[in-house]
Amino acid sequence: MQPIIECVPNFSEGVNLQIIKQITDEIESVEGVRLLNVDPGKATNRTVVTFVGEPGAVIEAAFLAIKKAGELIDMSKHSGEHPRMGATDVCPLIPIANITMEETTRYAQQLAKRVGEELNLPVYLYEAAQSNPARKNLSVIRAGEYEGFFKKIKQPEWAPDFGPAEFDAKRGGTVIGARDFLVAYNVNLNTTSTRRANAIAFDIREAGRVKRENGKVVTDEAGKPVNIPGSLKSVKAIGWYIEEYGIAQISINLTNLNITPIHIAFDETCKKADARGIRVTGSELVGLVPLKALLDAGKYFLQKQQRSVGVSEKELIKIAVKSLGLDELSPFKPEERIIEYILARPEDSRLINMTVAGFADETASESPAPGGGSIAAYMGALGAALATMVANLSSHKKGWDERWQEFSDWAEKGETAKAQLLKLVDEDTAAFNKIMNAFGLPKATEEEKKARTAAIQEATKYAIEVPLKVMQVAYGSMELIKAMADTGNPNSVSDAGVGALCARSAVLGAFMNVRINAAGYDDKTFVQEVLKQGQAIEQQAIQAEQEILQVVNQKIGL
Repeated sequence: MQPIIECVPNFSEGVNLQIIKQITDEIESVEGVRLLNVDPGKATNRTVVTFVGEPGAVIEAAFLAIKKAGELIDMSKHSGEHPRMGATDVCPLIPIANITMEETTRYAQQLAKRVGEELNLPVYLYEAAQSNPARKNLSVIRAGEYEGFFKKIKQPEWAPDFGPAEFDAKRGGTVIGARDFLVAYNVNLNTTSTRRANAIAFDIREAGRVKRENGKVVTDEAGKPVNIPGSLKSVKAIGWYIEEYGIAQISINLTNLNITPIHIAFDETCKKADARGIRVTGSELVGLVPLKALLDAGKYFLQKQQRSVGVSEKELIKIAVKSLGLDELSPFKPEERIIEYILARPEDSRLINMTVAGFADETASESPAPGGGSIAAYMGALGAALATMVANLSSHKKGWDERWQEFSDWAEKGETAKAQLLKLVDEDTAAFNKIMNAFGLPKATEEEKKARTAAIQEATKYAIEVPLKVMQVAYGSMELIKAMADTGNPNSVSDAGVGALCARSAVLGAFMNVRINAAGYDDKTFVQEVLKQGQAIEQQAIQAEQEILQVVNQKIGL
């Protein structure tokens, strides 16, 4: 899966929606970017825009938006309730999937450098993108706001990270950085009392509460109030009453899911509420959530039950939703609330979303794709699925309770292999289509011929790499299959045997596709290395199949 980052620029315009529309049009003009939300505020005279996509596209869209905002917004005429210093006041990048904070930080720095140099705009880095601890905090950077920055920018300690040390009267300056994903999350209580909800919020939030004795604030030797910290790090929380629902809630901001994920916040809130005689009845997510957050929650609640976590992505989400009570106040629709699902392109999973009969019919049609490569990947997925089934059955086998974790670990590995191979079913067909598209490119001029040849070679290399990946993953799954034949539920040993047949067939079938595609690739050094690697995997898979079938046949008495 491609890396995904989120960008949440704040523009100093919340009244004139035509200006905002022109800015968001720039964002939507970039292929690979999805505009998720536009939230204007009249009182603040500020609009928060949210969009996501692959890093390169997001950086391009952010640059165009900052440029357009500078053209349309005149900061010398701006006023509003929210602190601000520029037309694009702040522009954070947030890692969402398959990308680290360190990588996101580099993209933020690239964007800041480009904005400073190409737009001649003063730019400050903040949060993870800023190496100077004294300049990491947004509120510290923005102190003095637009009006005070004409003098502030001349101070040596406040020279911009990029761009001129001159404050632009029309555009102001901007702050660009990288930060963690913030999840807005509300926990529902069986009370109408805001005071009691606040008490629980103070119990859990990192800032905690001021210490009191006999109703009086306790101070330290310096005369400052003594603080009792809450139980959860990277958590902000407050209690309130929601008239629409007729209940009190704890409104929580989770500022770092790596430190305090959703499921930990929920469980801790349940404990603190119970201690005060209050029950948590459910919860709700405000806005969007990364897929990993719900998958982690599903695994967490299954582990608490001592049940295998090696189940499908869909099942993990279902467990998370039910355990957290996310559907108490309104239906929770994963396809509308999970960022990766919103971004998913239907063509990326067209085949695996078909019925079994539909997939067979599509394969049998006169279209050349899906062909042997996709079928090899699907056989591999079925082999991994069978072994995962044996692991899950073994995890829940009566009398084997003490071994649930052992088989859960195996099942989780099998689920990962199955998911990878299913993805490769569609990816192999996409690789074939890429070759066909390359052959269809124009070739009237020498320049077109060169471009066409380069595209064909690039597509051919991709068509070699995809079935090679099928070979690697399918062979890798044979470790699980063998373990299940050796130590899994003996009543399912034949399933492990069929899994071995599928895995070996997947390897051999995929290698045929590697070889036929390699014939059309010009880099013979690359081809020789791939064929050598493929031959080794093929022999290893054949040997592994024989070893597994020997175990299976012994156990079923043949």
